[in-house]
Amino acid sequence: MSIATFGVIGAGQMGGGIAQVAAASGLQVILNDINEDLVLRGLNVIGKNLQRAVDKGKLKEAERVRTLNRIQTSSSLEDMGAADFVVEAATENEPVKFKIFKDLDRICRPEVILATNTSSIPIGRIAAQTGRPDKVIGMHFMNPVPVMKLVEIIRGLATSDETFETTWALSEQFGKTPAQASDYPGFIANRILMPMINEAVFALYHGVGTREDIDTVMKLGMNHPMGPLALADLIGLDTCLAIMETLYDGFKDSKYRPCPLLRKYVEAGWLGRKTGRGFYEYK
Repeated sequence: MSIATFGVIGAGQMGGGIAQVAAASGLQVILNDINEDLVLRGLNVIGKNLQRAVDKGKLKEAERVRTLNRIQTSSSLEDMGAADFVVEAATENEPVKFKIFKDLDRICRPEVILATNTSSIPIGRIAAQTGRPDKVIGMHFMNPVPVMKLVEIIRGLATSDETFETTWALSEQFGKTPAQASDYPGFIANRILMPMINEAVFALYHGVGTREDIDTVMKLGMNHPMGPLALADLIGLDTCLAIMETLYDGFKDSKYRPCPLLRKYVEAGWLGRKTGRGFYEYK
């Protein structure tokens, strides 16, 4: 299947990053969000990322201009009717994703693959919202998308071989390294990562160490580039909580129980970098 136009639903941190790598690979991109302000904000972040690459000598000015010119902004989901492949990168919320996939199923041509960047929600559950479950697949990028090489490819029970192979090839076209995961809550990355982050929050909750000491131990003792609490702030504490709840609901195992402190921070609106405060404070 030939893919020339690539649709992205959600212009936030993940969606904007996906749009950037797709445009950089030569595809025409439709970047969509619920209103024009959000889309333009996402496009502005892409512009800054590309300019930073130019300033560092990693990208030529002409390529920066060409990449930006390949991105078309959209605040109407109906625009996805022109896309050959669509990735949904909306908030990690089942009802929101279900509604988007029901609408995309109606809007997009029957042969179009509908991918989701979900961090943890089972692909089969999302695919069931459509009349094309064979063309629904997980395409889970890592944050920050332009930098991180991994893409988890998750096929649902009904995902066809053609859909899987097309998505795998597209990941490689983007300069990424794909890895296949089975359709269980959290897949591979977050089934391992999120319980570690959650345990770090428990360590803080129980007074085992300060936020700085916990992160220092993991950085210097385990050679992690970033401590788990700082990483949670980067991901978004609301996203971390949503993933832990998906794991807990999916496996009914107490080891996935979200730490009460994580829930408390989310309820207070302390979501990490995007709100200026999480486990750390940000200006």
